[in-house]
Amino acid sequence: MSVELDLTRKPAAAVATPNLAGLGREGLRLAMISAGVEEKKARMRATQLWRWIYHYGVTDFAKMTDVAKELRALLGDKFVLERPPISASQLSVDGTRKWLVGYGPNTEAECVYIPDVGKAGALCVSSQVGCTLTCTFCHTGTQKLVRNLSAAEIVNQVMVARDTLGEWPTSTEDRLLTNIVFMGMGEPLYNLDNVVEAIETITDGEGISISKRRITVSTAGVAPKIPELGARTGAMLAISLHATNDDLRNELVPINKKYNLKELFEAIRQYPDLSNSKRVTFEYVMLKGVNDSLAEARDLVRLMKHVPAKINLIPFNPWPGTKYECSDWETIEAFAEVLNRAGYASPIRTPRGRDILAACGQLRSESVKEKASEALKRRLAEKEASAES
Repeated sequence: MSVELDLTRKPAAAVATPNLAGLGREGLRLAMISAGVEEKKARMRATQLWRWIYHYGVTDFAKMTDVAKELRALLGDKFVLERPPISASQLSVDGTRKWLVGYGPNTEAECVYIPDVGKAGALCVSSQVGCTLTCTFCHTGTQKLVRNLSAAEIVNQVMVARDTLGEWPTSTEDRLLTNIVFMGMGEPLYNLDNVVEAIETITDGEGISISKRRITVSTAGVAPKIPELGARTGAMLAISLHATNDDLRNELVPINKKYNLKELFEAIRQYPDLSNSKRVTFEYVMLKGVNDSLAEARDLVRLMKHVPAKINLIPFNPWPGTKYECSDWETIEAFAEVLNRAGYASPIRTPRGRDILAACGQLRSESVKEKASEALKRRLAEKEASAES
């Protein structure tokens, strides 16, 4: 009897063990059912796991002391509690930290912890790998969109930061991480469902427990989604504005061609519960000779009429290849004075993490998929260099 081997068949790809870290309550409940837990008990078991994962930050089922030993063993066989791999971690001279978080081949996103922002410190999280918006002053806009991040992948950025900062178990006192800002890579409103689910997990009082009033979601102006964001999350709203007329905003923030300033401000005025205690934050990057005249400051005041608002003036943070320069400091101060006299708080944001390209507008991972031909050329070149040495 002869035996033939079929060498044309590819081996089956290894199936990754499901990771429970980052899942929401319903995701944990369904995971319990898939593991064989009775449906009537699945919610209770999920609640037990929730506290261990999000209050204590454990990464080992064996440490869940109020879970039956047999169930711990079963969960350990079927699931993991893992953080995503950190491809790179950088610490700025000013205390800002940046992590490049891996989510699979050619799929990485950056998140940044900024001390002394908000109540104590803020984490800037990404909602996408890359971006579709191509804002001309933003480094992230030069990287094509790879994909949306899942809710669990967004939550895991918070967990990575809390690991480094030693923020487990959750405490209401002396926290280093008190605020979350969706101002990293990507447009959050183009990934709204996952952003909403991530916010639900981050704000849950039995876990990470960050107040909704300390969550800010920034959009470049996806007008139809703005009221929905407020209704579904209760988060604070930030608008990446940067221009006071459609012609200039079309150039700086191309999504304005789809949703112009009139449509944008109509949507902003529909944001739930706007008041002096819940103001919209407008982000305005200061570009030398582009949008920094006193006339534009006065136009900005007119644009803000009847909107409870504050304006963050952001000195432009340079990045390799940019054509823009930062406005002179005297120009920025004069611009701010016009806004202040009109009654609008207009803090000038101190650049943080510039030395590690972690400042506003500088985030860009190197997760750009390499073409097969380019990869082959690179490997051949490396092989030749190795042979010569």
